[in-house]
Amino acid sequence: MFRSLIFNCLKVKYRFRFFIFSKSEAVKKDYIPFTIKNWALNDRPREKLLQKGKLALSDAELIAILIGSGNTDESAVALSKRILSETKNNLNLLGKLSAQQLMIYKGIGEAKAISIIAAMELGRRRRTEDALELVKIASSSTVFELLQPIIGELPHEEFWILYLNNANKIIEKVQISKGGITGTLVDVRITLKKALELGATSLILAHNHPSGNLNPSEADKQLTNKLKIAGESLDIKVLDHLIVTEKSYFSFADEGLM
Repeated sequence: MFRSLIFNCLKVKYRFRFFIFSKSEAVKKDYIPFTIKNWALNDRPREKLLQKGKLALSDAELIAILIGSGNTDESAVALSKRILSETKNNLNLLGKLSAQQLMIYKGIGEAKAISIIAAMELGRRRRTEDALELVKIASSSTVFELLQPIIGELPHEEFWILYLNNANKIIEKVQISKGGITGTLVDVRITLKKALELGATSLILAHNHPSGNLNPSEADKQLTNKLKIAGESLDIKVLDHLIVTEKSYFSFADEGLM
């Protein structure tokens, strides 16, 4: 009986050891390391940027550098690819996401969401500064390139004025008013007073349509005509009025409405 008891104890002991061994081996076999440190040096986004330059990195790899790490199921790059995929691989759409919308992704906390938003905003501001280097307004497309990053993607209407000198060079760009989803108010006196203060000889009007509709309303036409007539009395020309959307624009001058 005593020998039988020892034998049974040994069986339990070895079965327990086998269970622990088998379980640990299964974990080792199924475990997939998601940390970038385990990648080949040439595949790590930071090292890849240093060795091959920023142009060698995909959008997902650049975002992965921003967020630093992924989650228990995805690497930083895989997580970034999924976020981009769900925004149609469109950085403009990604730039519109709020912190709360980004934080629905596992592994994206408040700090990472803020990092992504800040990077998108820096990119938008860089586009604006690049456009400002166009010292002379030569066409309506130049105006669109300048103002689209500023008002093209807004959910509300804003009215802006470009004040120009004799050479059609920008003296200053000014937001005249900010309105709701369907409209905004413009004070003709304030608009022309600013022109006189700056010594502008001409100006270009612009506002956005959040709906994406490029057709000018009757109110748009009336305001354009009102500013044009008022400007003529002060020898200030209204050269154009642009309606700007996310992807395109309507020019009063190009369409013969000036």
